[in-house]
Amino acid sequence: MFTAIEEDHRIDVPADGNERDTLTSFLRWHRETLELKCSGLNAADLARRSVEPSTMSLLGLVRHMAEVERNWFRRFMAGQDSPPHFSSETDPDEDFDGAVGEPEVVEEAWRVWRAEVAFADRLIADAPDLDVIGKTTDRSRGAMSLRWVMVHMVEEYARHNGHADLLRERIDGRIGQ
Repeated sequence: MFTAIEEDHRIDVPADGNERDTLTSFLRWHRETLELKCSGLNAADLARRSVEPSTMSLLGLVRHMAEVERNWFRRFMAGQDSPPHFSSETDPDEDFDGAVGEPEVVEEAWRVWRAEVAFADRLIADAPDLDVIGKTTDRSRGAMSLRWVMVHMVEEYARHNGHADLLRERIDGRIGQ
């Protein structure tokens, strides 16, 4: 186990919740899983790359997920003009490429990620229902509901938490959860 059961502070997903509570709980659980996988590491370890030629790292995943949260909730659902935090048109992979082992870079990544998560949580809580349609349309998919975005976010975190499992195992051998 990655950590002892009694030290796992993630909040379990209720098995009998309504749709909004279930999706919100799964999203929260996956966010907490990313935090768990990054816990107890210094800046250098968080920035440690997987294997060449990949630039993937735990820190890169935090920065990437801050961008994903921003894109889907702030930009797509809320319709805000919200430029990327860690990438640009000239360097779309800067979220990973710029994930260097400096404490200031780590602090900024967590600060931005937490702010984007808080924005998303407020948007979800304030939405009258999950049928709310985003204010921006996706070029390839058109209009999408908050429900779709939430399911997609659970999928996005689940996929990247699998990456986080492998990255963490390479750093210190810890596996599980």
